[in-house]
Amino acid sequence: MAKNNSSETLVPATVWLARGRHPGPEPEQDVRRNLIALKAAGVLDDFLDLDPVEAARSTVLHPREAAADPGPNARRLFEARWRVADDVTVRAQLTTYDPESRRKDGEGVTWVLAAEAERAWNPHWPSPATMFWPDSDQVPWDHDTVPDVRLRTVNHLPKDGDALRHRLRDCVRGSWFVHLVVHEAMTPDARGQRPLSGFLPPSLRHRVVEHRATPEQAQIADFEMKRELNVRMPRGGAVVLPAEPRSPEYDVYDAERFTVHSVFLDGSEPTDLLRTLTEFAALPRPLPEDAERALARLRQGWHLLTRDEELVHAQAMVVKYAEALDAMTKSCDLYKEAAEAAQAALADFTGGDGTPGPPATGTARADRSPLDTLTKTFGRFRLPKK
Repeated sequence: MAKNNSSETLVPATVWLARGRHPGPEPEQDVRRNLIALKAAGVLDDFLDLDPVEAARSTVLHPREAAADPGPNARRLFEARWRVADDVTVRAQLTTYDPESRRKDGEGVTWVLAAEAERAWNPHWPSPATMFWPDSDQVPWDHDTVPDVRLRTVNHLPKDGDALRHRLRDCVRGSWFVHLVVHEAMTPDARGQRPLSGFLPPSLRHRVVEHRATPEQAQIADFEMKRELNVRMPRGGAVVLPAEPRSPEYDVYDAERFTVHSVFLDGSEPTDLLRTLTEFAALPRPLPEDAERALARLRQGWHLLTRDEELVHAQAMVVKYAEALDAMTKSCDLYKEAAEAAQAALADFTGGDGTPGPPATGTARADRSPLDTLTKTFGRFRLPKK
């Protein structure tokens, strides 16, 4: 796939994307256990566990396509296929990567997940994340690539103004998730401290990161959001942060569309907030460059074929091999013909006994040189390119 400007390429409606970190000791083992369990339970049709280097070499659709290469830092490539809504097939790839830098202990393993369905994605379908990662709080797969930010929990904003500003900036520029900031008008009880993402439909639940501002952070959080992002955080309300590159439908003039002025943190379902998040997540969103490569790899480097797909692929390979064999046969025939002609020319020059004939004189000598004779002979043949 060509490297287009991110602002010119939108995430397809059929695609679900995520990128995060797993700081635990055995991330690939966590994936394997979950895949095996879900296949045994009949949730998955099938899955594959591949070495990324061998997977790139054996790509069945486009073996020479650079987009199918997961890159030098790739550790493992997993593929899974399942069905939703009875007859809609979903194909997904999860790739784990070593971090670019090992400077920080516990930095963990980065993972990229790309899934595509046969029709537009429905947020009520199962989350692709839980097809690979166990949906358990005991497995820490759900960290964002932004430090100290995590899915499935409440992330309190830093107290320091500079740290808060950098957190907002990193979440907007460096994350693939949707980021929501909720202001606590007063300190909530245990029910209000639970993350609001639990009310979201399954496929949206693992795309939303929830941040909380304490009652005393109302002014500084609003100031920093206005300064960095040109959005406002209402007291006791919430705002969905814009993503960069920004969607053409979300600019500084319609940020009010994604602001909720009142959110009750009492354990009740925040209907207005859920509607706002769902609306924002459904917007056409520019495709980040790394996500574009992940999607190209999913489409062009897919290995987990069904029986029908294997049959079609085998038939296509038979046709390709037949064409290649035919081209080789024609080339061999031409080489053979050229060799016979060269032998005839050489015999004509040597008189048939292997020794050069008597030297010619004048113009005839120049025309009958061995090099000229062979060159004229081979010049009659035009061998096809390999």
